[in-house]
Amino acid sequence: MRRVISAIVLNEHGVLSRIAGLFSGRGYNIDSLTVAPVPDSEFSRVSIVTSGDERVFEQIVKQLHKLIPTYKVIDSGEYVEKEMVLVKISLNEDFSGLDAILKSYNGSVANANENYIIVMACDNASRIDCFIKVMKKYNPIQIVRSGSVMMEV
Repeated sequence: MRRVISAIVLNEHGVLSRIAGLFSGRGYNIDSLTVAPVPDSEFSRVSIVTSGDERVFEQIVKQLHKLIPTYKVIDSGEYVEKEMVLVKISLNEDFSGLDAILKSYNGSVANANENYIIVMACDNASRIDCFIKVMKKYNPIQIVRSGSVMMEV
């Protein structure tokens, strides 16, 4: 089962290493990991996507609470989760229908030059999965996907 955890941690060296060590030391996998400072504070938000049964998830949350620099762990309740994807496509491709696809996935053209365009989309993880499948028809040269970010509502 896919789970998203957000932890507010003290922004100091070694915190990310401790979090990664917590997962690797117990044999848990991190599907995605995103870290960014919380504006105007001494904290960072760590968004972790992992998978496992309820017992594994409870262990992860308990261990995160035990980490000294952890201020808060958000593991349930209502939240907004988003991911972003960038897709590079050659200008030699037929772009019919691309505008409609971008609109339906909160997407846009992020950059272009004489050889390629780079499109981006921002949506929830399952919709980004679908967007990537749809974009395969344009023979993408490269696809880069971010990790999830989340915020409680």
